Order: sequence, then C-alpha cells, then structure tokens
Amino acid sequence: MNLTQFDPFREFQNIQRTFEVMNRLFGAVEKAAAEAPDVDFAPAVNTREADDAYYIEVDLPGVKKEDISIDVKDNVLTISGERKIEEERKGDDFYRVESVYGKFERSFTLPEDVDADKIEAEAKDGVLTVRIPKAQVVEKAPKKIEIK
Repeated sequence: MNLTQFDPFREFQNIQRTFEVMNRLFGAVEKAAAEAPDVDFAPAVNTREADDAYYIEVDLPGVKKEDISIDVKDNVLTISGERKIEEERKGDDFYRVESVYGKFERSFTLPEDVDADKIEAEAKDGVLTVRIPKAQVVEKAPKKIEIK
C-alpha cells in the first residue's frame, strides 16, 4: 500500500491550470473570429477536373451577377459577393426566413498547371461556373545530340 500526502491546494492548482488552458483556447477562437473577413455565409461549392480545365461550381440562387466578384492574386482565386434580401414576408401569426443572406467569400489555391489569364465565369440558373483552363504544355520531341 502506497501512502500519498494529501495536498488540498493541488486540486485547486489543477483546476486553475484547466481554466488557463480554456482561456487561451477561447482567446485564440476570439482572435481568429476577429481576423476573419466579414462573412455571413459560405455557399455550397462543387469542384471537378476535366482533361482541359478545372471547374468550380458555386450555388448562388438569388445572387445577381453584379453582386459577385472573382479575383486572382498570388495564385489564389477568390469568389466573393453578397446575397441581398429582396423583401420580407410577414403574416399575421408567423415570421420565418430560412434563406441565408449577406456577404460571402470563398478562396481556392490554384494548381501550378493553370492558365490564369484565360479563366472564364458564367452565371446561369443560380449556379456560378468558373472554368480554369489548364496551361498547354508543349512537349518537345527528344533531340539527339551528335557526338563529334
């Protein structure tokens, strides 16, 4: 049988350490939230690759083309914009809005093999499709070197 000396302050020190860890964690979360862009929602995105291009499809029902911005900087493609509330519908005994409105922003790191100058975008039926063409790699035929 092992005897241990009872220290009533040890439990308080353990609780204090736990609170310090929690405070650091919550502080990091608050800092990340404060540094995050002013974004209200993140629209659903599908990405796919074809032989000649990469595609990003963003679900943006109710968002006008004029309210969407697509930028490329430092090999990162950023799609941002805003879905605005057209009208509020109120009834005598209900009030309900399930759609998300406000600003959004999604960023994608582009692969190395893209031609960023030829990126195209089209909005149709509430879906924004961004086509990112792959760079054309010209393979040169092997060259035989003659030995003299």
